[in-house]
Amino acid sequence: MSAEYATFGLAPAMRAGGVLANGDYQVHRDFVDFIVDGRPLLFQLSDLDAVSPLASDVPPAIFTAQVRSLLLEAEAPLPGGRYVIYGCPDCEDLACGAVTALIDKDGDDYIWRDFAWQTDEHADLELNGYHGIGPFRFQGAEYRTALGSLLDGDSEAPRRRVLLIGARVALLAKLAAALRTIGIGADITHDVGGVPADELRAYGAVAFGRAIGQEQRAAVRRTFADAGVDVAYVDGLAPIVPLLVAQIEHALDRSPAEQRRLTRLVAADGEAGVEVTSPCRVRLTAYRLDRLYRTHVHEVFDGILEAGRHRIALDAKAVKGESFLVARTSGSVLVEAVALR
Repeated sequence: MSAEYATFGLAPAMRAGGVLANGDYQVHRDFVDFIVDGRPLLFQLSDLDAVSPLASDVPPAIFTAQVRSLLLEAEAPLPGGRYVIYGCPDCEDLACGAVTALIDKDGDDYIWRDFAWQTDEHADLELNGYHGIGPFRFQGAEYRTALGSLLDGDSEAPRRRVLLIGARVALLAKLAAALRTIGIGADITHDVGGVPADELRAYGAVAFGRAIGQEQRAAVRRTFADAGVDVAYVDGLAPIVPLLVAQIEHALDRSPAEQRRLTRLVAADGEAGVEVTSPCRVRLTAYRLDRLYRTHVHEVFDGILEAGRHRIALDAKAVKGESFLVARTSGSVLVEAVALR
């Protein structure tokens, strides 16, 4: 069975959750992605909103079974010896669609081939096959070491809990409710002094409201540093819940920076600058506060962008005064304040 050798690895990845402009919610999912020849395999499969079977929120027994299945230590879950490589981020129903492939052994090597989009028990390779993807031949030792590392218990689980510190209790309550809806735990406090280190280790991020002064922020940072807990800090840009959720989602992104799809966002001089590393759908949403601190939301772009840097014109009404821009792909989020003219 011929196939050129490819390198195999694993890396943390995220399906970005969020509160969308139309009021819908998108659930946050952490998972382990497959890195083939140094690049996430998911990025090679068009613009796909999907997660691997190695999701952090599945029960440990099921996670272990998924790993052993990929190691060919268990029966294939689908007829014809096919394995789910990526599936629906919201459920496990094959009817939603999944990327599947055959996994074979050739001597000590593992081979992934015949990738297809599958919506029932049988894959139609002629109609729904990914003809430009694979086959990939992985060296056995590298393949087993990467997947075996997920079973040794040493890998740190994602910390999907956020500590919210601010002066506006009603806003914090709405923000906490929104975060919990998309699968992120949230607690509200004014003081972390005296909190045991074990409790602090549950947090992946701390978000400060605009009214929190530098002295209080520094005290919180010292408390976490003294406890030996490394967290991401978020300086809330404005009292707008979807905007703050997007900031927190970005802070919780554990994927390596060099393997992200959305890598740059700037907003100035009436246009947005966006950079992506592979073709994907990008949505740009502008949030604006008027003089009465009412929030105005504008969808300014929603389309497929090719890899590279892009300049997108912004409607002057959408970014008038104090305004902010959120760029979103299925896997990542960036937030930027619009520079005033």
